[in-house]
Amino acid sequence: MLINCKGKLIDLAKPKVMGILNCTPDSFYDGGKYKDETQFLKQAEQMLTDGADFIDIGAYSTKPNADFVSNEEELRRAVPVVELLIKHFPDALISIDTFRADVAKACINAGAAIVNDIAAGMLDDAMLKTIGELKVPYIMMHMRGTPQTMQTLTEYDDIVKDMLLYFSQRIDEARKNGIDDIIIDPGFGFAKTLEQNYEMMQKLGLFKITTLPILVGVSRKSMIYKLLGITPQEALNGTTVLNTIALSKGATILRVHDVKEAVQAVKIMNSL
Repeated sequence: MLINCKGKLIDLAKPKVMGILNCTPDSFYDGGKYKDETQFLKQAEQMLTDGADFIDIGAYSTKPNADFVSNEEELRRAVPVVELLIKHFPDALISIDTFRADVAKACINAGAAIVNDIAAGMLDDAMLKTIGELKVPYIMMHMRGTPQTMQTLTEYDDIVKDMLLYFSQRIDEARKNGIDDIIIDPGFGFAKTLEQNYEMMQKLGLFKITTLPILVGVSRKSMIYKLLGITPQEALNGTTVLNTIALSKGATILRVHDVKEAVQAVKIMNSL
């Protein structure tokens, strides 16, 4: 499982860790936490020191019922952060979390290496063509609707079967647009109920039928803190438990707020 990041081949045979760096005021866990260049650099440096293989920059909160953000505002938030990190950490592999083709292109041109799209090209008709032209790895997630409507769209005949059909269609479209390196993300918390999230985790190994790398992002999400009756701030232990389960079922990339703990989970699993 090799992906090409800016000419560097990354082997996903051993799981990797992607650190989350939000430049939004309203993300569910760390919204508004990083307010200036010094804070962004400090957090990025800490994640890299802790062993992050990738840093995922998001400028549009995709939590349920998140506020709409214009293209211009998303660009204003994201591009300077990408440029800042590349300037200070030129070897860092930056991912841009966006469903908009123009934001993806601008951030790749600024130095990012990967595009992470919650909508798999469904919210911007130009996305797949753009990624094909940019020749960068593409993370496609399963979601229905938009962040504003997704939690009303949780009816499935068979959630895993329906998701595999979705991925087969989106992968086919991506290939037609010349996208070579594809990573799939089941989209925990996106158009899924609490029970459906755990069914997905239980059956995560079935997604290996796609033969593609699998990214899992459960970090401090409601499937943990609502089940346990705690807050996102108290959900690190639950996150580590689910990350370990995901690794045992074939997860290739863990997308997390807490890099150090995820790296430790990977190291322990690799030793078994």
